[in-house]
Amino acid sequence: MQEEAIRLQVRTVTGLEEIPRNSWNALKGTTNPFLRHEFLAALERHGAAVPANGWQPMHLLLEEADGALLAAAPAYVKANSWGEFVFDWSWASAYRQAGLEYYPKLVLAVPFSPVPGPRVLTGPRVNPGDACRILASAAEQLCRQQDWSGVHCLFPDDQQMRTLGDTGWLYRMGCQFHWENRGYTDFNAFLESLSSRKRKNIKRERRIAAESGLEFAIVPGHRVTADDWHAFHSFYARTFDEHGNLPVLTPDFFREIGAGLGNAVQMVQARLAGNMVGAALLLRSDDTLYGRYWGCRTELPGMHFETCYYQGIDYCIREGLVRFEPGAQGEHKVPRGFLPRSTHSLHWISEPGFHEAIARFLDREKVMLRSYMDEMNAHSPYRNARN
Repeated sequence: MQEEAIRLQVRTVTGLEEIPRNSWNALKGTTNPFLRHEFLAALERHGAAVPANGWQPMHLLLEEADGALLAAAPAYVKANSWGEFVFDWSWASAYRQAGLEYYPKLVLAVPFSPVPGPRVLTGPRVNPGDACRILASAAEQLCRQQDWSGVHCLFPDDQQMRTLGDTGWLYRMGCQFHWENRGYTDFNAFLESLSSRKRKNIKRERRIAAESGLEFAIVPGHRVTADDWHAFHSFYARTFDEHGNLPVLTPDFFREIGAGLGNAVQMVQARLAGNMVGAALLLRSDDTLYGRYWGCRTELPGMHFETCYYQGIDYCIREGLVRFEPGAQGEHKVPRGFLPRSTHSLHWISEPGFHEAIARFLDREKVMLRSYMDEMNAHSPYRNARN
């Protein structure tokens, strides 16, 4: 690596369209659909990951002198903390009270998606740890040059979490609720692993959905019709509006990733008398199913849990996927088989005083979060659980 290091260069690009799709998708880590060129470029092209929403693309590239791509990190200059799912609003408030500017900041992240995975994508000709350290150092230098408050790596995988932690970045623990496939042969085998009370409750919820007259199907993205994409977007927008959020993803975005990612996009459709009345959009990698967006025309008994959770669990068992990550937060997921799992974020803070203050806060927060996860695990629905 020492001989080749002289030939390396780091540069930034302000749009994924500047990078050939095949070059980006050849990097390790892009089996995760959220890190594929098709997904990230569509966010930019259809007005989601754009400066107007506080997301200015500033992707970091590690290249050889001839321009050959060795590694890359999806990165964005942020003018707010919206769409990150690692909540640092109180840090921004503390900066304001001290007469300092917290924004802009730089994030290595997937916009609007709290999906764990690599945040530095690497090719076969570079050591992954070296690439992570080089691009992290380049991000720090960029912040110093631009007088930004810091760099934040959101939801990295375990290896990159350790690498960044070893360089002195501050570690923050988070929590999500994931379902894990314990070698179930079918949905009934999953039910048999639960306590009697939890098993009966899930059966009751599924029966209620059936008695509502609902029928369910999982349709690959490239087979979803234009009418169904239009209906799905209206469901998604309605859900976001009801929760006071801005639905930035457009019908064209959904149609494009459905066509471009093929079987990596799956739509759970809930139909009543042949009409789609609710849906959940899922994405998948080789081993993991990710729950993303959900909505409905009218809430019917049992529809939400069946659409968002039970159909996904059933799909994972059929397809041999090892886990189901249905998104951020949600204690109501625990009795349905989803247990707390730690997530990570790493933070480089340029202001020394705030670096120390945030480090103390994170130490206290970590203790509280571990206690919370222990409490949630104590309510595990699994028989003879040892979590």
